[in-house]
Amino acid sequence: MNTKEMLHKFEETVSGYIRELDGVSLEQLLWKPGEDEWSLGQMHVHLIHSAQLMHLRNVALCLAPNGNPAVSSTGKTKQGEEVFGAGSFPPDRVQVPPSPQYTPPQPEGKEQLVDGLRDTVRRMTEIEPAVAALDPVAQAISEPGKDTAFELVRNTVVHPRFGGLNALEWFQLIEMHYRHHLLQRKRLNDAWREAHV
Repeated sequence: MNTKEMLHKFEETVSGYIRELDGVSLEQLLWKPGEDEWSLGQMHVHLIHSAQLMHLRNVALCLAPNGNPAVSSTGKTKQGEEVFGAGSFPPDRVQVPPSPQYTPPQPEGKEQLVDGLRDTVRRMTEIEPAVAALDPVAQAISEPGKDTAFELVRNTVVHPRFGGLNALEWFQLIEMHYRHHLLQRKRLNDAWREAHV
């Protein structure tokens, strides 16, 4: 899948998140099915923050490393190879113990989430042309040398579970991550309905 297709899939997924938010009350948005679980609102904050503060930052670092020590040529882990080979996360639930560093805050309201989701799409759209230069076709016609696609594709930033990812992989990860959380959204919606029958 090329970057335009990734971006299109991402836009479709985000549109679904935004459409659904329109029909969700603030009470449902902030409701948590258990003390150690996230609300629907926290899940949205997590998606926005991870894309904007980690994934897109790492795309930019790979494209313009400027001597940043976070950029290397480290390869993916076995799990990273499997996830990117499949083009999606496995349908398994991932739970991280609650912590101030990882647990997202509750949103102030739906508007904050819609604005954050739209801003993420805007930022993805802006950086897509630079990432597109790293696709295999661009690499094949590029020659070794400073700042060419051939060289830039070797720049990676390490993901805690997937190992070294290049700009194209960090870009793809955003779409896969948002798609994976559709499972959590369904679980939270089902739990809300069950608790409020």
